[in-house]
Amino acid sequence: MKAEQVTEPVAYHGEGPVWSPGWGGLRWVDMLAGDVLSLAADGTVGRRHVGTVAAAVRPRERGGAVIGVERGFALEDPDGTVTHLPEVWDDRGVRMNEGGCDPHGRFYCGSMAYDKHEGGAALYRLDPDGSVRVVLENVTISNGLEWSPDGALAYYNDTPTGRIDVFDYDPEGGLTGRRQFAEIARDDGHPDGLAVDAAGGVWVALNHAGRVRRYTPFGAVDEEIELPVRQVTACAFGGEALDELFITTSREGLPPGEEPRAGSLFRARPGVRGLPVREFAG
Repeated sequence: MKAEQVTEPVAYHGEGPVWSPGWGGLRWVDMLAGDVLSLAADGTVGRRHVGTVAAAVRPRERGGAVIGVERGFALEDPDGTVTHLPEVWDDRGVRMNEGGCDPHGRFYCGSMAYDKHEGGAALYRLDPDGSVRVVLENVTISNGLEWSPDGALAYYNDTPTGRIDVFDYDPEGGLTGRRQFAEIARDDGHPDGLAVDAAGGVWVALNHAGRVRRYTPFGAVDEEIELPVRQVTACAFGGEALDELFITTSREGLPPGEEPRAGSLFRARPGVRGLPVREFAG
Protein backbone atom coordinates (compact mmCIF):
# COMPACT_ATOMS: atom_id res chain seq x y z
CA MET A 1 0.00 0.00 0.00
CA LYS A 2 1.28 3.49 -0.88
CA ALA A 3 0.65 6.79 0.85
CA GLU A 4 -0.22 9.99 -1.00
CA GLN A 5 1.32 13.36 -0.20
CA VAL A 6 -1.19 15.84 1.29
CA THR A 7 0.97 18.92 1.96
CA GLU A 8 4.28 20.39 0.99
CA PRO A 9 7.15 19.80 3.48
CA VAL A 10 5.68 22.18 6.06
CA ALA A 11 7.38 20.77 9.18
CA TYR A 12 10.97 20.32 10.27
CA HIS A 13 9.93 17.57 12.68
CA GLY A 14 6.28 16.70 12.09
CA GLU A 15 4.68 14.54 14.78
CA GLY A 16 1.48 13.60 16.57
CA PRO A 17 -1.43 13.88 14.10
CA VAL A 18 -4.87 14.02 15.74
CA TRP A 19 -8.31 14.27 14.14
CA SER A 20 -11.08 15.98 16.11
CA PRO A 21 -14.41 17.19 14.71
CA GLY A 22 -14.52 19.67 17.60
CA TRP A 23 -11.64 21.65 16.20
CA GLY A 24 -12.56 21.10 12.58
CA GLY A 25 -10.32 18.25 11.47
CA LEU A 26 -6.63 17.45 11.68
CA ARG A 27 -3.95 18.97 13.85
CA TRP A 28 -0.35 17.90 14.26
CA VAL A 29 2.84 19.43 15.61
CA ASP A 30 6.07 20.80 14.22
CA MET A 31 7.61 19.68 17.47
CA LEU A 32 10.96 21.44 17.67
CA ALA A 33 9.53 24.66 16.23
CA GLY A 34 6.97 24.73 19.05
CA ASP A 35 4.09 25.00 16.59
CA VAL A 36 0.69 23.33 16.29
CA LEU A 37 -0.34 22.88 12.65
CA SER A 38 -3.87 22.49 11.28
CA LEU A 39 -5.17 21.28 7.94
CA ALA A 40 -8.03 23.26 6.42
CA ALA A 41 -10.66 21.75 4.12
CA ASP A 42 -9.01 23.45 1.11
CA GLY A 43 -5.64 21.87 1.94
CA THR A 44 -4.00 24.96 3.37
CA VAL A 45 -1.98 24.62 6.57
CA GLY A 46 -2.36 26.88 9.60
CA ARG A 47 0.42 27.32 12.13
CA ARG A 48 0.26 28.48 15.75
CA HIS A 49 3.27 28.92 18.03
CA VAL A 50 2.68 27.60 21.56
CA GLY A 51 6.16 27.32 23.10
CA THR A 52 9.74 26.18 22.63
CA VAL A 53 8.49 22.64 22.03
CA ALA A 54 5.02 21.40 20.99
CA ALA A 55 5.25 17.70 21.82
CA ALA A 56 1.66 16.44 21.64
CA VAL A 57 -1.85 17.86 21.41
CA ARG A 58 -5.29 16.48 22.25
CA PRO A 59 -8.77 18.08 22.37
CA ARG A 60 -10.40 19.03 25.67
CA GLU A 61 -13.98 18.04 26.44
CA ARG A 62 -14.82 21.69 27.17
CA GLY A 63 -13.21 22.88 23.94
CA GLY A 64 -9.68 23.90 23.14
CA ALA A 65 -6.77 21.55 23.68
CA VAL A 66 -4.23 20.13 26.09
CA ILE A 67 -0.63 20.37 24.87
CA GLY A 68 2.59 18.74 25.94
CA VAL A 69 5.22 21.49 25.94
CA GLU A 70 8.97 21.37 26.60
CA ARG A 71 8.94 20.67 30.33
CA GLY A 72 5.29 20.08 31.12
CA PHE A 73 1.80 20.94 29.98
CA ALA A 74 -0.30 23.80 28.62
CA LEU A 75 -4.05 24.29 28.23
CA GLU A 76 -5.70 26.01 25.28
CA ASP A 77 -9.13 27.49 26.00
CA PRO A 78 -11.94 27.53 23.41
CA ASP A 79 -11.08 31.17 22.61
CA GLY A 80 -7.49 30.20 21.77
CA THR A 81 -5.85 31.49 24.95
CA VAL A 82 -2.92 29.23 25.93
CA THR A 83 -1.97 28.91 29.61
CA HIS A 84 1.25 27.12 30.55
CA LEU A 85 0.99 25.07 33.73
CA PRO A 86 3.91 24.97 36.21
CA GLU A 87 6.95 23.13 34.84
CA VAL A 88 7.11 19.48 35.84
CA TRP A 89 10.93 19.47 35.98
CA ASP A 90 13.75 22.01 35.64
CA ASP A 91 16.35 19.91 33.80
CA ARG A 92 16.88 21.73 30.50
CA GLY A 93 18.41 18.60 29.01
CA VAL A 94 15.03 16.82 28.94
CA ARG A 95 11.89 17.59 26.90
CA MET A 96 8.43 16.16 26.36
CA ASN A 97 8.02 13.99 23.27
CA GLU A 98 4.66 12.22 22.71
CA GLY A 99 1.37 11.48 24.45
CA GLY A 100 -2.32 10.63 24.43
CA CYS A 101 -5.46 10.43 26.57
CA ASP A 102 -6.75 7.39 28.43
CA PRO A 103 -10.41 6.29 28.42
CA HIS A 104 -11.04 8.34 31.58
CA GLY A 105 -9.89 11.69 30.20
CA ARG A 106 -6.38 11.82 31.65
CA PHE A 107 -3.55 13.06 29.45
CA TYR A 108 -0.25 11.18 29.34
CA CYS A 109 2.92 12.60 27.86
CA GLY A 110 6.37 11.04 27.91
CA SER A 111 9.77 12.66 27.75
CA MET A 112 13.25 12.10 26.35
CA ALA A 113 16.68 13.58 26.97
CA TYR A 114 17.99 15.80 24.19
CA ASP A 115 21.11 13.61 24.10
CA LYS A 116 18.90 10.48 24.18
CA HIS A 117 20.79 8.89 27.07
CA GLU A 118 19.36 5.65 28.37
CA GLY A 119 16.83 5.86 31.20
CA GLY A 120 16.82 9.66 31.23
CA ALA A 121 13.07 10.08 30.72
CA ALA A 122 9.67 9.17 32.13
CA LEU A 123 5.97 8.95 31.29
CA TYR A 124 3.79 11.54 33.06
CA ARG A 125 0.04 11.83 33.58
CA LEU A 126 -1.90 15.08 33.83
CA ASP A 127 -5.19 14.54 35.66
CA PRO A 128 -8.29 16.70 35.08
CA ASP A 129 -7.70 18.43 38.45
CA GLY A 130 -4.31 19.66 37.23
CA SER A 131 -2.20 17.27 39.29
CA VAL A 132 0.74 15.51 37.62
CA ARG A 133 2.26 12.15 38.46
CA VAL A 134 4.98 9.89 37.07
CA VAL A 135 3.49 6.61 35.83
CA LEU A 136 6.60 5.05 34.27
CA GLU A 137 10.28 5.65 35.03
CA ASN A 138 13.59 4.70 33.35
CA VAL A 139 12.33 5.48 29.86
CA THR A 140 14.72 6.54 27.08
CA ILE A 141 12.55 7.92 24.25
CA SER A 142 8.86 7.82 25.22
CA ASN A 143 6.81 7.57 22.07
CA GLY A 144 3.48 6.20 20.79
CA LEU A 145 0.73 5.48 23.33
CA GLU A 146 -2.82 4.38 22.50
CA TRP A 147 -5.57 2.22 23.96
CA SER A 148 -7.43 -0.80 22.57
CA PRO A 149 -11.04 -0.33 21.43
CA ASP A 150 -12.40 -1.67 24.74
CA GLY A 151 -9.95 0.40 26.79
CA ALA A 152 -8.54 -2.65 28.60
CA LEU A 153 -5.08 -2.50 26.99
CA ALA A 154 -2.59 0.27 26.25
CA TYR A 155 0.12 -0.05 23.60
CA TYR A 156 3.37 1.84 24.13
CA ASN A 157 6.71 2.46 22.43
CA ASP A 158 9.99 3.30 24.15
CA THR A 159 11.78 3.60 20.83
CA PRO A 160 15.30 2.27 21.57
CA THR A 161 13.92 -1.00 22.97
CA GLY A 162 12.90 -2.03 19.44
CA ARG A 163 9.58 -3.30 20.83
CA ILE A 164 5.93 -2.46 21.03
CA ASP A 165 4.85 -3.15 24.60
CA VAL A 166 1.35 -3.61 25.98
CA PHE A 167 -0.07 -2.85 29.42
CA ASP A 168 -3.25 -3.84 31.15
CA TYR A 169 -5.30 -0.77 32.06
CA ASP A 170 -7.99 0.07 34.57
CA PRO A 171 -8.89 3.48 36.04
CA GLU A 172 -7.74 2.71 39.57
CA GLY A 173 -4.60 0.69 38.90
CA GLY A 174 -3.57 2.57 35.76
CA LEU A 175 -0.97 0.86 33.57
CA THR A 176 0.14 -2.54 34.88
CA GLY A 177 1.52 -5.85 33.64
CA ARG A 178 3.89 -4.47 31.01
CA ARG A 179 4.93 -7.09 28.45
CA GLN A 180 6.14 -7.35 24.88
CA PHE A 181 3.47 -7.19 22.19
CA ALA A 182 5.78 -7.29 19.15
CA GLU A 183 9.49 -7.04 18.42
CA ILE A 184 10.83 -5.01 15.51
CA ALA A 185 14.06 -6.09 13.84
CA ARG A 186 16.75 -3.41 13.68
CA ASP A 187 16.63 -3.38 9.86
CA ASP A 188 12.86 -2.76 9.96
CA GLY A 189 13.17 0.68 11.58
CA HIS A 190 12.48 2.17 14.98
CA PRO A 191 8.99 2.14 16.60
CA ASP A 192 7.71 5.71 16.84
CA GLY A 193 4.10 6.92 17.04
CA LEU A 194 1.18 4.50 16.86
CA ALA A 195 -2.57 4.30 16.31
CA VAL A 196 -5.21 1.65 16.98
CA ASP A 197 -8.06 0.89 14.59
CA ALA A 198 -11.64 -0.14 15.40
CA ALA A 199 -10.79 -3.82 14.90
CA GLY A 200 -7.95 -3.64 17.43
CA GLY A 201 -5.13 -3.50 14.89
CA VAL A 202 -2.04 -1.56 15.95
CA TRP A 203 -0.47 0.74 13.33
CA VAL A 204 3.13 1.74 14.08
CA ALA A 205 5.27 4.34 12.34
CA LEU A 206 8.69 2.80 11.64
CA ASN A 207 11.17 5.66 11.69
CA HIS A 208 14.16 5.43 9.37
CA ALA A 209 12.35 2.71 7.39
CA GLY A 210 9.83 4.78 5.43
CA ARG A 211 6.77 2.78 6.37
CA VAL A 212 3.83 2.22 8.69
CA ARG A 213 3.08 -1.34 9.75
CA ARG A 214 -0.15 -2.88 11.05
CA TYR A 215 -0.12 -5.61 13.67
CA THR A 216 -3.17 -7.74 14.42
CA PRO A 217 -4.42 -7.83 18.05
CA PHE A 218 -2.31 -11.00 18.35
CA GLY A 219 0.91 -9.26 17.31
CA ALA A 220 1.22 -10.60 13.75
CA VAL A 221 2.16 -8.29 10.85
CA ASP A 222 -0.58 -8.11 8.22
CA GLU A 223 -0.19 -4.80 6.35
CA GLU A 224 2.42 -2.16 5.48
CA ILE A 225 2.19 1.31 3.99
CA GLU A 226 5.21 2.61 2.09
CA LEU A 227 6.27 6.26 2.06
CA PRO A 228 8.85 8.06 -0.11
CA VAL A 229 10.75 9.37 2.94
CA ARG A 230 12.58 7.47 5.67
CA GLN A 231 11.75 9.47 8.78
CA VAL A 232 8.14 8.45 9.37
CA THR A 233 7.11 9.65 12.83
CA ALA A 234 3.43 9.03 13.68
CA CYS A 235 -0.01 8.17 12.34
CA ALA A 236 -3.66 8.75 13.23
CA PHE A 237 -7.05 7.96 11.74
CA GLY A 238 -9.15 10.84 10.52
CA GLY A 239 -11.62 12.04 7.95
CA GLU A 240 -15.37 12.22 8.54
CA ALA A 241 -15.63 8.41 8.47
CA LEU A 242 -12.30 7.87 10.29
CA ASP A 243 -11.17 5.78 7.32
CA GLU A 244 -8.09 7.80 6.36
CA LEU A 245 -4.69 7.28 8.02
CA PHE A 246 -2.73 10.52 8.28
CA ILE A 247 1.04 10.11 8.58
CA THR A 248 3.59 12.69 9.71
CA THR A 249 7.24 12.83 8.66
CA SER A 250 10.41 14.65 9.66
CA ARG A 251 13.46 16.15 8.02
CA GLU A 252 15.38 16.56 11.26
CA GLY A 253 19.10 16.05 10.60
CA LEU A 254 18.75 15.70 6.83
CA PRO A 255 21.19 17.64 4.62
CA PRO A 256 19.65 20.35 2.40
CA GLY A 257 18.19 18.85 -0.76
CA GLU A 258 18.03 15.28 0.54
CA GLU A 259 14.57 13.68 0.59
CA PRO A 260 12.77 16.83 -0.59
CA ARG A 261 9.35 15.52 0.53
CA ALA A 262 10.44 14.88 4.12
CA GLY A 263 8.42 17.02 6.55
CA SER A 264 5.24 16.62 4.49
CA LEU A 265 1.95 15.19 5.70
CA PHE A 266 0.84 12.00 3.96
CA ARG A 267 -2.40 10.01 3.84
CA ALA A 268 -3.42 6.41 3.11
CA ARG A 269 -6.78 4.66 2.90
CA PRO A 270 -6.12 1.30 4.56
CA GLY A 271 -9.64 -0.17 4.37
CA VAL A 272 -10.30 -0.07 8.11
CA ARG A 273 -11.67 2.64 10.36
CA GLY A 274 -10.12 4.25 13.38
CA LEU A 275 -11.50 5.19 16.77
CA PRO A 276 -12.77 8.62 17.82
CA VAL A 277 -10.11 10.62 19.64
CA ARG A 278 -10.14 10.45 23.43
CA GLU A 279 -10.45 13.93 24.96
CA PHE A 280 -8.87 15.46 28.05
CA ALA A 281 -11.45 15.95 30.81
CA GLY A 282 -9.70 18.92 32.44
